[in-house]
Amino acid sequence: MKAILIEGGEYLLGLSVFLGEGLKAETKNYLETLQQAGFSSVFTSLHIPEDDATLYRERLETLGYWTQALQMDLTADISGKALEKIGLTISDPVSIKQTGITSLRVDDGFSNREIADLSHHLKVALNASTIDEDDVQELIDDGADFKQLTAFHNYYPRPETGLDKKVLIQKNHWLKSIGFRVAAFVPGDKTFRGPLYQHLPTLEDHRERHPLASAIELQKDCLTDDVYIGDPMIKAFTIRQFQSYHKNKTYLLRVRPVADSQWFDFILGQHQNRRDPARDVIRSAGARLNIHGTVEPQHTFIRTKGSVTIDNCLYGRYMGETQIVVSDLPADEKVNVAAQVIQEDRDLLQLIKAGDLFELQNDI
Repeated sequence: MKAILIEGGEYLLGLSVFLGEGLKAETKNYLETLQQAGFSSVFTSLHIPEDDATLYRERLETLGYWTQALQMDLTADISGKALEKIGLTISDPVSIKQTGITSLRVDDGFSNREIADLSHHLKVALNASTIDEDDVQELIDDGADFKQLTAFHNYYPRPETGLDKKVLIQKNHWLKSIGFRVAAFVPGDKTFRGPLYQHLPTLEDHRERHPLASAIELQKDCLTDDVYIGDPMIKAFTIRQFQSYHKNKTYLLRVRPVADSQWFDFILGQHQNRRDPARDVIRSAGARLNIHGTVEPQHTFIRTKGSVTIDNCLYGRYMGETQIVVSDLPADEKVNVAAQVIQEDRDLLQLIKAGDLFELQNDI
């Protein structure tokens, strides 16, 4: 089988909007907020209950109007029967485009011949988990435009059914060797989709993880180009974290002070991890050069993961050294614990590598 190599491009971020409960002003505002934060694509599903076809068509066109106004792509997950229910057919791609859809994620009910033909008129997302070499060969033989094809993984609503990381990497490695862009899902952290409300990730390990930590892992470790939030909404600060990372390459971390810590204000603000990164801690480069006065011993107790510490005067020339603990460490009379990274943000700590920027913000 001949590989079809396609020029890649920068990764993109996407979100999910589900049409089952209607579209509200809150949904539109959420779209606008995420678009400003760097999200450029929307995923929706058109697996439609029998009695809601007309309603779904109206909601789809509303969503399409919003995404077009925001210059966002719209991918619709469909089957052949679902298209028919709302009065559309792949034999008329112009009508599909008029709804605002820019890409169809096809699953059941479409032959490779139909997909190949459709690819000359519309972007098509294939089911990344089920496509195999025979499918690819058929698409080649049928003259598919591979520049219009992507591979899109599923999300898994039921706990314990998400993919294993090794399986995902293996499949994505093969997909990338063919030339596909690859998309996958990470969980949200605010509003969840029923009936299970147990998050919508591609990887099982991500089900309870921070959305940004999950997205970075997919992109850096798992050969994933495009990452979508599977659940309907993420929190406002999580949006800020995505925006800060993808626009400024800076991790935002919320911290809370240890009671009456004298050095809490000192540790707040911008930092950079040293370029010779430590195993057990994230070391703020140059922090001790900014110290004024003497750091007396205070709160020299056990340093659990997420502790933000400052070396006191007993450490001599290291006084003022500021660190975030990434592996539990024992108490040290020379090290003060000034704050704690909040639990929700600790998934991000393991991602901060040599030279990475991070910012500590007071979790008010």
